Amino acid sequence: MKLSAVLFLSAVSTVLAGRTLVFPTQTSTSYVEMTPLKPLSLRAFTLCMRVATELSGEREIILFAYRTQHYDELNVWRELDGRLSFYLSGDGVLFKTPELGPMETHLCFTWDSSSGAAAVFVDGRKSLTKVYRKGHTIRSGGKVILGQDPDAYFGDFEAKQSFVGEISDVNIFVGEIGDVNMWDTVLSDSTIRDMFNGKKVERGNVFDWESTQLRTNGDVVVVNREL
Repeated sequence: MKLSAVLFLSAVSTVLAGRTLVFPTQTSTSYVEMTPLKPLSLRAFTLCMRVATELSGEREIILFAYRTQHYDELNVWRELDGRLSFYLSGDGVLFKTPELGPMETHLCFTWDSSSGAAAVFVDGRKSLTKVYRKGHTIRSGGKVILGQDPDAYFGDFEAKQSFVGEISDVNIFVGEIGDVNMWDTVLSDSTIRDMFNGKKVERGNVFDWESTQLRTNGDVVVVNREL
């Protein structure tokens, strides 16, 4: 496991209010567990979120973690050198991208098992495509958290692995509000650009931030915002 620093309506989003998860301090007790809408048995995905953080320098940041009892099935990181990456039960795929910072950044990660095609989008702009884990299947039966790197079903959290900043959502982008949504398919480039630009898109069928249940722990603050 990597060690690091640590982030009911229609099928189309017409949300008028959103929530933001704020991680104000670095602590081993702060994380948020997300309940998926369906089991995470996946051969493709698109995972999107908006992230803002003041963490800087040579420091790893955990943005999203899905772990079963024995494997880190899907972890998303900002690496020590600032690259973005995700890991599927083993070595990861890394992308050189603009740095994260205190101003909100919209991120999307895509992967398709049949071709192995993997990419990252930063504020609607796509990276080069890399071939990664062709033929792999993400296994169900685990837990998804934001803000920490889980160790054996939340066994050990370390303060140096925690996320300090905010991870936020609403399917329509307005101002500094962002989203954590997941689909079991690879969305088109144009759909991801539309999402970044605040246009209506089909809601996530694995995680839909507007309806996904969240369980907060520690010092995480949920801020509800009227748009």
